[in-house]
Amino acid sequence: MTQRRLPRWSQLRPLLRPQSLRSDAVSRAASIAELRVIARHRVPRAVFDYTDGGAEEEVGLRRAREAFGRVEFVPHVLRGVSDVDTSTTVLGERAELPLAFGPTGFTRMMHHAGEPAVARVAEEVGVPYALSTMGTTSVEALAAAVPKARTWFQLYVWRDRAASADLVERARAAGYEALVLTVDTPVAGARLRDVRNGLTIPPALSARTLADGAMHPAWWFNLLTTEPLSFASLNSWSGTVAELANQMFDPSATWDDLPWLRESWSGPLIIKGIQGPDDARAAVERGADALVVSNHGGRQLDRSPTPLETLPSVVDAVADRAEVYLDGGVRSGADVVAAVALGARACLLGRAYLYGLMAGGQRGVRRVADIVATEMTRTMQLLGVDSVHDLGPEHARLRP
Repeated sequence: MTQRRLPRWSQLRPLLRPQSLRSDAVSRAASIAELRVIARHRVPRAVFDYTDGGAEEEVGLRRAREAFGRVEFVPHVLRGVSDVDTSTTVLGERAELPLAFGPTGFTRMMHHAGEPAVARVAEEVGVPYALSTMGTTSVEALAAAVPKARTWFQLYVWRDRAASADLVERARAAGYEALVLTVDTPVAGARLRDVRNGLTIPPALSARTLADGAMHPAWWFNLLTTEPLSFASLNSWSGTVAELANQMFDPSATWDDLPWLRESWSGPLIIKGIQGPDDARAAVERGADALVVSNHGGRQLDRSPTPLETLPSVVDAVADRAEVYLDGGVRSGADVVAAVALGARACLLGRAYLYGLMAGGQRGVRRVADIVATEMTRTMQLLGVDSVHDLGPEHARLRP
């Protein structure tokens, strides 16, 4: 028969850890998926859906994640992995992780700290940050906020070429390292969540948003008591993102426009939105230094090629003539390891760090970076690889 006794205080005391009670949900989040759940509860539905959603029926969005679910890692044992080097080179410069924080539009809508908060984390962890043309912090303001960060500037092909040239010159004058030309947006994709939510830029104070505001008072307080929300690279706008894109972007742009841009910009040129080997070759032939295999996060053409599946063919097409990055569906350090093993030099994070930003501002973004770094290190150790440079197709494959 089991005998019972009352525990002594000396036995209970080691089990009580008050510091864990003081930590918040962001600090305790063990994955980006958990930060996504926190984010969903901290911002209005329209804001979360703008970040989380894709085009039309979101088939392309789902396929990007499902592709990473089909990755099969092939470990090699007894390889000595006590010390793991996660660094690589991106555009010839050291990056502490094979990552860049990709361009995201209207970032201050997700959290009032906006683009500078994300760029500061990128600087802290030693990876590049790309400011979007559709960002809510100006080229000059971001450069002043993070003068030591590796900053890239993302550009769309505008109808107004003079305005595009002015943005390029401003980025050059502010010391931006690289130009990222996004080429998959001749017109806006049909983002039906935004249509259903009635999302406008800036958010309108309708009956629906006021009711939602009652559930998210901190977000609305920050929105209304900080600098007015607007596109930093545009004079002003009041309407939907799709209406803005269709007014500003040039659907008549062709490959013949690329030499003009190459002449205007002497630094590294990255072409984002490559979805097949033919376009990859065309971009390199016209002076691209790097390519991003991307379907715009599933936000443009629904059911477009899945980036992870397309990656190997693009890498083969360009050989060593350009660096190849992957964008789309990356939600963990293991995803980054898989992409690098399949040929990517680095990955661009977008939604992943926005979940952190919505969940906890700059702290949330830093939590994303820490999670990814920890997951990368552990995955490489379990694979038997102690350096990013040693990852290859022998370490990861896609199951049928």
